[in-house]
Amino acid sequence: MDLLRALFVDPFAQMVAAPDLLAQTIWEGLVAGVLYSLIALGFVLIYKASGVFNFAQGIMMVFAALTLVGLHEKGVPAWAALILTIAVMYALALAIERLVLRPLVNQPDIILLMATFGITYFLIGFGELVFGGNPKSMITKELLLPDGALDLHILGGKVELQKLDIAAAAIALIMVVSLATFFQRTRIGRALRAVADDHQAALSVGISLDQIWVIVWFTAGVVALATGIFWGARSEVSFALQVVALKALPVLILGGLTSVPGAIVGGLIIGVGEKLGEFYWGPLLGGGIESWLAYVIALAFLLIRPQGLFGERIIERI
Repeated sequence: MDLLRALFVDPFAQMVAAPDLLAQTIWEGLVAGVLYSLIALGFVLIYKASGVFNFAQGIMMVFAALTLVGLHEKGVPAWAALILTIAVMYALALAIERLVLRPLVNQPDIILLMATFGITYFLIGFGELVFGGNPKSMITKELLLPDGALDLHILGGKVELQKLDIAAAAIALIMVVSLATFFQRTRIGRALRAVADDHQAALSVGISLDQIWVIVWFTAGVVALATGIFWGARSEVSFALQVVALKALPVLILGGLTSVPGAIVGGLIIGVGEKLGEFYWGPLLGGGIESWLAYVIALAFLLIRPQGLFGERIIERI
């Protein structure tokens, strides 16, 4: 009885007694969730276009952020460094298509997955060679990202909203909605969906796989850059930051591996869920549950709906 009270009654009583703390926790979860959605979006875009689960998305995020900071350290102005970094991500997308994807067309999925492992370790080695292995500070002020906080008063309490978090959430939402609209409403988006459905059929109607793959990997690179900027601003830019990309896995399980709206919803669920769990149930379970709670949520969800909230149910006839 005491255990049930500690797990179910006391946390909800704390929520009711301190609504400002609840609002603060939910806000922090929403911000983290939007950034998780951005990471997951990179996985979704590449998987939809090529059927490849891009294990390298995490290191692409780190590599883009390191390129931005490294160029600025060389004396390049911040906004020029941002434009040059976008150009670097395009060159990377082009190189991956030419050197990795094109020779492996129609190979088994496991071969393509292992190829993304190779891309990951190449970028780690190349990044350490060019930028070194020491953590770097993100150039938030140079990019005109706001600092400080706004105070929001709720039911006699105060919720502190970091301006950087507000900017991160706003820009991330704009990017997610814009990309979702672009791939749903434009000719390139229709071509992407055709490629995702059937490579051979897409080729037969004149759709270039090469161009589609470059566009999608470049888009995933831009998403990785935006994610790296905001995660780097919250901590530091280092190769350890790629671990954050692993949080995209439970997001993808919840939302569905092929769904852009699923990436958004899954990210918000994971972000809010792990913050609430850490703040209200963490002390009961020894603390630190934020690092593994998302995977437990995803595992439980797999048992109920393996294809995710917005994923397509696969029916195979025997």
